[in-house]
Amino acid sequence: MEQRITLVTLGVTDLPRARRFYEALGWRGQEVEETVFFQAGGLALVLWSRDKLAADCGLEPEPPARFGGIVLAHNVRSDAEVDDLLEAVQRAGGTITKPAGRNAVGFYSSAFTDPDGHAWEVACNPGFPLAEDGSLVLPDFGRGS
Repeated sequence: MEQRITLVTLGVTDLPRARRFYEALGWRGQEVEETVFFQAGGLALVLWSRDKLAADCGLEPEPPARFGGIVLAHNVRSDAEVDDLLEAVQRAGGTITKPAGRNAVGFYSSAFTDPDGHAWEVACNPGFPLAEDGSLVLPDFGRGS
């Protein structure tokens, strides 16, 4: 398996509501067969029915969990961008779950959930600089011997 992710699909309970939320944050999607696709850098974020997604994976749908063990991250270039994004999240109907501030590692971050409870981190982490196109290349953390 090549080391890459091509799509991240979020199971949603109300596709039009979920699409409106992400579009209110400035994302632009395309809907095809009751599925919304957003280009997100080198991968795509997809919104699809939670029940259909579970069935497609051979799983039984379960009620949305308060925390599913996955957090999507959106890094920005300044602390002010974190604050601006949080204001947009609240206007769009998201829930701020962790107020913005310095985290334990020392960079400025916050967290929110979308209307379906999917968790997102928003951070300005100078240790993970963004390229002009918004892509992230992990720094060399060094190799222990």
